[in-house]
Amino acid sequence: MTRTTGRTPRTRPPVIGRLVPGGGSTAARTPFVLLVVVLLGSGLLTLLLLNAAVNEGSFELGKLRQETRELTDEEQGLQQDVDSFSAPGALDRRARELGMVPGDVPVFLRPDGTVLGEPSPAPDAR
Repeated sequence: MTRTTGRTPRTRPPVIGRLVPGGGSTAARTPFVLLVVVLLGSGLLTLLLLNAAVNEGSFELGKLRQETRELTDEEQGLQQDVDSFSAPGALDRRARELGMVPGDVPVFLRPDGTVLGEPSPAPDAR
């Protein structure tokens, strides 16, 4: 023999049925599903566009680094040329080619117009 308390068991309505308006019908879920799909799709599209922009920037950065290396090499070559032309021996040779001669003892002009030293003509370079 089983004992009964006189109560009838209560059945609970499904939880989903209480949360979704319309008793959980598929017609009520359709706008929500579409909203989720649209949000996910737009998020993925945004991510794809962002990734493409980052990749484009990366390629541009690589190109600019290569150009910087080439310009640095060119700058170093030009600096070597300037250094070779600025060497004392090179300056002396070029000055002689232009007909210049080494100077004697320097002579200075004072602010009052008097001359300090003994001026003399430059020696003939021939």
